[in-house]
Parts: sequence; structure tokens; C-alpha cells
Amino acid sequence: MAPAGSWGRMSGQWDQTPGRAVVESVADETLMLAYKAGDVRSFEQLVHRHRGAVYNFLLRLSGNRQRAEDLLQETWLKVVRSAGTWEPRARFTTWVYTIARNLCMDAMRKDSYRKADSLDATQGDGEDERTLGEKVPSPDATPDRAAHAASLRPVLEKALAKLPTEQREVFLLREYHGVQFKDIAQVTGVPENTVKSRMRYALEALRKQLAAAGVEGDMAEEPKGAVPGMAG
Repeated sequence: MAPAGSWGRMSGQWDQTPGRAVVESVADETLMLAYKAGDVRSFEQLVHRHRGAVYNFLLRLSGNRQRAEDLLQETWLKVVRSAGTWEPRARFTTWVYTIARNLCMDAMRKDSYRKADSLDATQGDGEDERTLGEKVPSPDATPDRAAHAASLRPVLEKALAKLPTEQREVFLLREYHGVQFKDIAQVTGVPENTVKSRMRYALEALRKQLAAAGVEGDMAEEPKGAVPGMAG
């Protein structure tokens, strides 16, 4: 296995090389196998690809930036320590989110963190249905609509923070990170039908809270757009 000492060199430097396009086309699983065989740069590329997404998942699940940063480091360290025995039995991202999720859940159980910093929720339990984020206008919206979206953000955040952790994690994995329900089932260790049920319960709770706050009607007709101020 490649030495862990080179992990501290994580940066975008490798991506500036002439072979960047070729490297970025390599599957995660191939890169992980290469790292297992001793190629440290393959690990650096995996970190570069997924560091931001994993951090955002941990941040939105835990609701605490310092905790998310600490858990991110623990996640990648565990990847390093487990590389020697890793086998491509599942998608690399499923494995990494499983590690991150389990570390976060352990920390939350110990410290009673029960907040999240997130906005989206689907309008059903299908794979390609509208999200609550689609009700918020894009950055190109008129000033009036942009102001209205800014006023909605705290309402949405508050609604998501009130979700039970098991519902929030399903929502975050599906809506923010595009993880399929069958893969979320692997990450969370529950049947796929349970995952979908948790999503439905989350959506019902979100709709009720948003309706109580007066978020309905014309917002449902907004075109699809990015949620203002949220990083991927």
C-alpha cells in the first residue's frame, strides 16, 4: 500500500499536469486499486475529486463546521488505513460516504449534535423528480425574486434542521450528492424500502413546515435553478 505520508500534499497540483484530462477520466475504483498498489498520486486525485462533496455532506449532517473538518480528516485517514484490504465490491463513493456517515453518526451520538445546514428535498421518492430547491429562483432571477429566495433560505434551513437524523442523511445523500436509493441503503445499512420511506417522511415534514411558513403557491412554478449560497 502507498505510504500515508504523502497525504499532506493534497492540492490541485496534480490536476495541472498535461495528463489531467486522461486522469480525470479514470474511474474512482481504478484509482483506488492503483493507490493500493502504491501510486500515491491516485489517492491525491481521489481526494481532489471528492473532498468537497464529502465535507459538505458531513457539514450538513452534523451542522458544525469544525466537527465536519475533523470528520473529513478522519474519513480520509480511514481510507488510507483500509486501502490495503479494499476490494471494488461497491462504488468507491458508496464506501467513502459509508465511512463518513458512520464517523459522523458516532460523533453525533456522543455529543448530541442534531443540526444540519441543507436545503433540498425531492417532491417524491422517484429518482428524477423535482426538488424543493427548484422552487428557489436561479442566480439570474430578477432582484425581487432573488430577494424572496434569500428570505426563504432560513425557513428551509430550519425545516431541514428539524428532521430526524435518519431522514436527513437520506435526503442529503440523495439530493445533494446524487446517490441512488440502492446505494444509500448500503451506506445506511437499512433496506432500500426503508430508505424510500425515510425520504417520504422527510418530504411530508418539510412540506408541512414550509406550508406553515407560507412557502407554497407561486414558488412551485419557479424554473429549476441552483440554491443561492450553497456549495455542491
